[in-house]
Amino acid sequence: MSDAAAATNTIPILLVPDPRLRAKARAVGAGDADQVRLLAPRMLDAMYKAPGIGLAAPQVGVGLRLVVIDLQKEEKPAPLVLVNPEIVAASEELATREEGCLSLPGQYAEVTRPARVKVRWQELDGSKREVEAEGLLATCLQHEIDHLNGMLFVDHLSPLKRNMLLRKLAKELKAKARG
Repeated sequence: MSDAAAATNTIPILLVPDPRLRAKARAVGAGDADQVRLLAPRMLDAMYKAPGIGLAAPQVGVGLRLVVIDLQKEEKPAPLVLVNPEIVAASEELATREEGCLSLPGQYAEVTRPARVKVRWQELDGSKREVEAEGLLATCLQHEIDHLNGMLFVDHLSPLKRNMLLRKLAKELKAKARG
């Protein structure tokens, strides 16, 4: 595929306040296999180009429980494709980390979440996987699974901080649209 064709094939990432970002995604079923196999590489491509480290299907307008993550993108790509991911255990210990989101470009805030999580999912081939994660991976998994449930990282902030951040984003997007 030529670079021009690849560029036009990039799937767009939805921005707040698109209502599709607030819809709960449905589980991927057997009938969705072909769509998911085609969608996952396009999501990875959009994530790398953005650039980001995680992307959930609702962020590209697809209401399926599908997430792509790659924390190694700068060094050597090591993408994870998670079909129907679910958090099956979370630590009582909390950790605070700065988060951003491709659907809220340029906006960052400190978010407190469980420090460790156990996540279960299926691979594209249907095999079952599980990981116990901490640090950046734990945060990223929780952030992306939140997207599948219609939640954004700003929902973890105080109403005051959330409103300030959303107003700032709206102002920046309006200025950008004016050129």
